[in-house]
Amino acid sequence: MTAVLAATTLLLTAGCSSDDGGEGPAGDGRTPGGAASASASSSPGRQAAEETPPAKGSVKVLRTVTTGLDTPWGLAPLPDGDLLVSSRDKGTITRVDAETGKKTELGEVPGVSPAGEGGLLGLALSPDYASDHMVYAYFTSASDNRIVRMLYEEEKPSGEQLGAPDTVFKGIPKGFIHNGGRIAFGPDKMLYAGTGESGNTGLSQDKKSLGGKILRLTPEGEPAPGNPFPDSPVYSYGHRNVQGLAWDTEQRLFASEFGQDTWDELNAIKPGDNYGWPEAEGKSDNSGFHNPIAQWATDDASPSGIAYAEGSIWMAGLKGQRLWRIPLKGTEASADPQSFLKGEYGRLRTVVSAGGDKLWLVTSNTDGRGDPKKGDDRILELQVS
Repeated sequence: MTAVLAATTLLLTAGCSSDDGGEGPAGDGRTPGGAASASASSSPGRQAAEETPPAKGSVKVLRTVTTGLDTPWGLAPLPDGDLLVSSRDKGTITRVDAETGKKTELGEVPGVSPAGEGGLLGLALSPDYASDHMVYAYFTSASDNRIVRMLYEEEKPSGEQLGAPDTVFKGIPKGFIHNGGRIAFGPDKMLYAGTGESGNTGLSQDKKSLGGKILRLTPEGEPAPGNPFPDSPVYSYGHRNVQGLAWDTEQRLFASEFGQDTWDELNAIKPGDNYGWPEAEGKSDNSGFHNPIAQWATDDASPSGIAYAEGSIWMAGLKGQRLWRIPLKGTEASADPQSFLKGEYGRLRTVVSAGGDKLWLVTSNTDGRGDPKKGDDRILELQVS
């Protein structure tokens, strides 16, 4: 597994539950300039281009990797196969030995101010991690949501391995709810971040606001070249609370999103497009809004992290307490979504490609909305088809 392959991580609690919509510089939805590298979501074992997967798939739980996690949220696979996991409420990052399950705390991230759905959220590794050893984190501070990067020094004692955070990007609106939080480096080595509207629905349609958006940044936090709006980090807008980001083998971006009371969404993302919130929840007849490729009643999903594997998007459900498989043909669902593991492990927070037909899956039963009777929070290894 390469360092860049490990870079993409994956989201949050159950849902509290236009302009011209131009296609921008990549009208087919492919990541701009995305030939440079592959993300974790477009992992080894990629199928032949545009091969349609079977209508029905399968999930096998191979093993429990580790247990005893506290409000786990973001997950970042390291080049050697071990895993970094964030604790939303403790504000710490822990390394998990993927073979033995042993946990080693790297340290606490300074400045994290956990409350409600906010805290230490998404993690991602620098696309140059092999040389710079930088870990990126999205978190809620006392004043905003922001993205920082920290040097990970493995040779130091446990608890002291994180360098001082360097703020890469700040000013994302914060709230008790809808803080977004997923970050991932794309095939173009640019940093993508899913944000929420923090409960202020008007922010989603305001292209000058950072709330209710997918942002695209350079690793230094500047608006990325090729973005659809001049000198702006905004990549797409009209979102309620983006929780999952993943790319297919053709470098097309997909995102999961909490609905309010009616429809949760999986969207195929085109730069510059308007995804409708708050004027539209789920599919709409308004041609100015980009419709989701799949939607669910909020009790069945409340989607969090997503990953791409074996021709399908795999979506973790919080309130729905299940893992959804959405087989793809291009940027459309090729068959009805199929669910697995319903109720077996409680709330499911994050799913990340482990390469080929394998996935890492993180539960979320200690987040204040879960049922502790479902067991403490854990990481599972899955085999999927």
